[in-house]
Amino acid sequence: MEKAKVYFTDFRTPAGGDGLPTKLKKLIQKAGIADLDMEGKFVAIKMHFGELGNISYLRPNYARAVVDVVRALGGKPYLTDCNTLYPGSRKNALEHLECAWQNGFTPLTVGCPILIGDGLKGTDDVAVPVVGGEFVKEARIGRAVMDADVFISLTHFKGHESTGFSGTIKNIGMGCGSRAGKKDQHSHGKARIDEEACRGCRRCMRECANDGLVFDEESRKMRVDLDHCVGCGRCVGACNFDAISFGEDNANEMLCCRMAEYTKAVVDGRPQFHISLIVDVSPNCDCHSENDAPILPNIGMFASFDPLALDQACVDACLAASPMPNSQLWDNLRRPGFADWGDPFKNSTPESEWRACLDHAEKIGLGSREYELIRM
Repeated sequence: MEKAKVYFTDFRTPAGGDGLPTKLKKLIQKAGIADLDMEGKFVAIKMHFGELGNISYLRPNYARAVVDVVRALGGKPYLTDCNTLYPGSRKNALEHLECAWQNGFTPLTVGCPILIGDGLKGTDDVAVPVVGGEFVKEARIGRAVMDADVFISLTHFKGHESTGFSGTIKNIGMGCGSRAGKKDQHSHGKARIDEEACRGCRRCMRECANDGLVFDEESRKMRVDLDHCVGCGRCVGACNFDAISFGEDNANEMLCCRMAEYTKAVVDGRPQFHISLIVDVSPNCDCHSENDAPILPNIGMFASFDPLALDQACVDACLAASPMPNSQLWDNLRRPGFADWGDPFKNSTPESEWRACLDHAEKIGLGSREYELIRM
């Protein structure tokens, strides 16, 4: 099997030379983005807009660079992400867009519309078959993601508290899942209702197709019928008050495998291109309302048609990098008795797991871990 091609450039921009957005444009053009037929096509650019309070997410300037290239190739681009499962400032489309605007992502700054992939409340999704899926037979993907003719991912490569790192596969698999899809990846089991948070509005009942919810007229609260609840998670997106949750969290290894299968559902059989920037490598996800000091130095920008090869190349670059002083990783390595894993992600968060994601992605045919790194 031919090695995948991964294109790379660093963040050096000598005085009088190109700025980073121009350098990114040149990278993706060199990587062959023009080979995609975008003329008159809807082009989804999947990225993370950052949680309020977090400032390590990719700057809007990078998004604008990709948008400009897509427009020049005749495409109709839009930035997209799906709503979050957890309470925060991105759990419905109104708050999500407000968050994006506050973090600098507007049609004016990025040059295209911004659409929340799974709709107002995170319930506008499509059941997408996972060919060869072992853990997921149908993935719940945001409709506006699947409606695109061409799919591009723009990823901030960073650490993650559960999956070790958050790269292209996580940006696509977890990020394109609707609220029900995110629940499917994160946990299983039956719904739970916090009676103190429940307002008795019955909105969740409209989303339940299995008679798994029963309204208690006496208490004016919703109850779960455990005999009928199938754990689909659609009620989560319907609740405006964060009264519904699911227990029995999937172990990190299972999370990694499900994430890879969700990614396959998104990209299978469609024109695609992927970009990943190793910059501001915070130890935790951009979903946090804060960002700790970077654990690794800024390394560079990568691009490929193969999402797995792209993640593997980014991992390899990080494994070869030195820890940043005054970081979570640096502190851990200097703790008396700390077991050095020889791995910056495990050393930063020892309970995390990332190898299972790449192993499983390769197993199900998401891409290749063998790649040729082409430096620009």
